[in-house]
Amino acid sequence: QVHLVESGGGLVQAGGSLRLSCAASGSISSINAMDWYRQAPGKQRELVAGITSGGSTNYANSVKGRFTISRDNTKNTVYLQMTSLKPEDTAVYYCNVLGYTIVNSPFGSWGQGTQVTVSS
Repeated sequence: QVHLVESGGGLVQAGGSLRLSCAASGSISSINAMDWYRQAPGKQRELVAGITSGGSTNYANSVKGRFTISRDNTKNTVYLQMTSLKPEDTAVYYCNVLGYTIVNSPFGSWGQGTQVTVSS
């Protein structure tokens, strides 16, 4: 079983910054993709940023140039550095991790979500 713990959300003024963290623990053999999603009230969950095991990254157009995703493979942790935040970035942010367990079973786990609120 794989467990994800997110942290770092909060309330910030427009133009401010926040850093989200998501740590994976449990019976993990390897981690492939680590992604951040967000869901605003009344909207569908959307992919914000992703990073592969090799370090390749991709971003939603709406956050390019403002958000940076990174990972620490020694800690099984993924980060999302968010700068120049806008009110439209307000949402619950979720991490999603894909990999394999120690018995070579694939897993896909979601974090519990962390609220990010950007005031204007």
